Amino acid sequence: MPYMPVTSSMFLLAETREQPMHVGGLQLFVPREGQSSSELAEEIIEAFCGCTDVHPLFRKRPASPVTLLGNVAWSYDDDIDFDYHVRRAVLPRPGRVRELLRYVSLNHGALMDRFRPMWEIHVIEGLDDGRVALYTKVHHSLVDGVSALRLLHRTLSDDPDDRSGTAPWDPALAERRPPRPAPSLRSRVSGLANVAGQVAGMGPAAAKVAVSGLRDPEFVAPLGRAPRTILDVAIGSARRFASQQWELERLRAVADARSITLNDVIVAMCAGALRSYLIEHDALPDAPLIAAVPVSMHTDGDDEGNAVTAILVSLATDEPDPERRLDKLVDSARHSKSVVRGLRPLQALALGAANFAPLAFATVPGFVQYVPPQFNIIISNVPGPSKHLYWNGARLDGVYPVSIPTQGLALNITVTSTAEHINFGLIGARAQLPSLQRLLTHLDTALEELEKVARTR
Repeated sequence: MPYMPVTSSMFLLAETREQPMHVGGLQLFVPREGQSSSELAEEIIEAFCGCTDVHPLFRKRPASPVTLLGNVAWSYDDDIDFDYHVRRAVLPRPGRVRELLRYVSLNHGALMDRFRPMWEIHVIEGLDDGRVALYTKVHHSLVDGVSALRLLHRTLSDDPDDRSGTAPWDPALAERRPPRPAPSLRSRVSGLANVAGQVAGMGPAAAKVAVSGLRDPEFVAPLGRAPRTILDVAIGSARRFASQQWELERLRAVADARSITLNDVIVAMCAGALRSYLIEHDALPDAPLIAAVPVSMHTDGDDEGNAVTAILVSLATDEPDPERRLDKLVDSARHSKSVVRGLRPLQALALGAANFAPLAFATVPGFVQYVPPQFNIIISNVPGPSKHLYWNGARLDGVYPVSIPTQGLALNITVTSTAEHINFGLIGARAQLPSLQRLLTHLDTALEELEKVARTR
């Protein structure tokens, strides 16, 4: 019975009925020429259910009894009930994207069964444009967003004539990764010494972070204070999901013109949209919103588990001018990144844990209501494929992350890229955030403002 790392168990411990802790994704596929959407859906179901040799990651579940050992240890199921895990759905007429997003919204609030491996795949047909959707749910104790996206990509090919499409849990997919050499005794000893050195350096690293917080007004230090907003409230389990994609070249043009990163442009779009949304609801605070921006610590060959740190960034939402707002949030992000770059990997993970520490207490009665928030929103950017990808000739047409709102964080924005687009996935608490889909309009307006700023440079 293997024990699970703290980075996995914390997602099980934090889960409540009002706060499900699974991540998800919505992928859209265009059937190959001459194939109907029903035929593609049937092909996917047959391939998935026919792949009965299952990778251990997809057989893993909390150990019994789940109320005790289930938070600290894993067990593995020998038999997988594919009728339960792989589900087929047909959207009601007229089969618009609106009906698809409603389906995802309603299903994403449901807890996963801890007596089974904690994953689901929904094969959805009935879209009026002929595409087929895959909605996936995987508990965050198993994978983070980067790991989940890599699992998806391993099932796809950049060759439209490839017909080797299989299920994400096919053990043969692991062979597509370049093998990692077994560590030598010398490298193991060196690795232990390296970890020991990083642990010994925790004190000086913490001191460096503290000094940065005192000396650098642009650096947002852990355990600071963010303004209280309508985002920082207790939430129920009902969810609303909204998504949209923008051309990647539009964002790259802004980044190139301003000599900033693509992620800076994404965060700036979110900042402008949140400012407009809060003004619309007469709820914009005087102080700037603070965003937690996760940073992946995964290496190229590391596809499983959770390895994420985070920086805190001022969104400068108190600034009405788009150009000055962009400059301020870019400065804040650069100062936070410079502190992380000066830390060893273990120390960087510890900084992320400190930044996320308040989430551990969010389910304590009264905590969200009476303790000032450390940040107001999580904005994640998960890099996606740079080429067009296919599953048995069906072209991947969009990848939209579906993440986790939590107590005190009623909205989560996660972004991923495909060959030609940036795909935004917004998941929020249904009752607490009215008209969530309006944020998509505000994101579009924010991008237009940034394009005007770029042209005047």
